[in-house]
Amino acid sequence: MAYLAPNDAFNPDELGAAMVGIASLLGNHDSGLHQHKMGQLLFARKGCIRISLDGLLCLLPSSRAAWIPPGIKHRAEMRQVVDYRSLYFDLGQFPALPGEVKVIEVNALLRAVLERLAMADFDTDWQQVRYANLLSVCIEEMNQARQEPLLLVFPLDRRVSCLWENLEQLPLPLNLFAQQIGASEKTVSRIFQRETGMSYQEWRQQWRLLRAVEMLAEKGKLSETASALGFASDSAFIAFFKSRTGKTPRAYFS
Repeated sequence: MAYLAPNDAFNPDELGAAMVGIASLLGNHDSGLHQHKMGQLLFARKGCIRISLDGLLCLLPSSRAAWIPPGIKHRAEMRQVVDYRSLYFDLGQFPALPGEVKVIEVNALLRAVLERLAMADFDTDWQQVRYANLLSVCIEEMNQARQEPLLLVFPLDRRVSCLWENLEQLPLPLNLFAQQIGASEKTVSRIFQRETGMSYQEWRQQWRLLRAVEMLAEKGKLSETASALGFASDSAFIAFFKSRTGKTPRAYFS
């Protein structure tokens, strides 16, 4: 196990191990764009991590984990103190792991197993029965875990690329956004449906959810979050949040 300091260099691919675990406590950290030959499970024990991938935004609040398959370029940003664990898997030896990016809820069992695996020595023999059992439980729990709606696909069309430039500001309503980029509402709608599988309004609502989770994770102020995201009242915001996640904000972060 490596407990990484902010400026430590680390490349799991160089170790030649079937599985590698690390732990770290970082604040205001930017990993920069990078990729691994190994698949990565990134678990936020505390704080919130924003992960940017090719055309995809992923949000990782506490008690959630993100699975990033091998070879996918990504960037992890931590704007406040984040306590995290990260496991790296050689998919040649663990073919049952997922082939797509996803965010999962981490239950008590998976959390305990992740901690044990992250703290294991780099030279651990993963074929020993007790370690093989831990890995088996980890992979089974990962595959069965509840998926979280914390992914947002961004259209790659250059006409709407400005949406990447300010991820903190609520995107304009369709009519105003179309005027801003000099296109018709119909054109904007076609772009979003073609490249994200969602209407512009649905995409904007999904953006709202991710930003809401991020703001609540970082500041924890419900009324401030509701106001910043354009909701008429706290109750309207709570109803929106519950419709998307199945839980109220309080329950979601408890």
